[in-house]
Amino acid sequence: MDNSSGVGVLDKAALVLSALESGPATLAGLVAATGLARPTAHRLAVALEHHRMVARDMQGRFILGPRLAELAAAAGEDRLLATAGPVLTHLRDVTGESAQLYRRQGDMRICVAAAERLSGLRDTVPVGSTLTMKAGSSAQILMAWEEPERLHRGLQGARFTATALSGVRRRGWAQSIGEREPGVASVSAPVRGPSNRVVAAVSVSGPIERLSRHPGRMHAQAVIDAASRLTEALRRSG
Repeated sequence: MDNSSGVGVLDKAALVLSALESGPATLAGLVAATGLARPTAHRLAVALEHHRMVARDMQGRFILGPRLAELAAAAGEDRLLATAGPVLTHLRDVTGESAQLYRRQGDMRICVAAAERLSGLRDTVPVGSTLTMKAGSSAQILMAWEEPERLHRGLQGARFTATALSGVRRRGWAQSIGEREPGVASVSAPVRGPSNRVVAAVSVSGPIERLSRHPGRMHAQAVIDAASRLTEALRRSG
């Protein structure tokens, strides 16, 4: 084995997973692709199935399992957070306002990264804060590209309408003026993963006195640029 790690069982398991990368395989197919003895290939595939790294399709063939997708999603999230710091800091410096990154978590959204305004009146959203999906520009972003059924459910009791979200999809950014909290305005744009799905929202927020009643005019381009940088980072590593 050319790329032997010295841990035989892991090398063989890696062979099985690599063989399944090109699609479903019967046991005979696995044996042919890996060069492993039939009992070994079977034992490894079943063990990997136990750990959900391998699964079976409707025909009983071996396929890559759901655990791999979960690990890939976690790796993607780590990449997003690793890239977010400098991007949010730049966005804060360009706009002079606090910048945040939100991800959806069930019926809520969570602030996973932030760059605080250095002085003056702040709209502080600490990292780890859980906020509503019913109000705010980042909630609009995380909702706007959802499947129709989930979108319809999410709009029940929301401070924004289906028409507003249609505008968000058309423009590619969202704004809110006192929607989540009186006196606070924000602008948000979507971050997309390698599959083009919206995975996060980048925002700037601050008092309406500074951001005005049309915060998008002031900051939409800067927020879109920041979201694009994060989208690019995810695509490069995807």
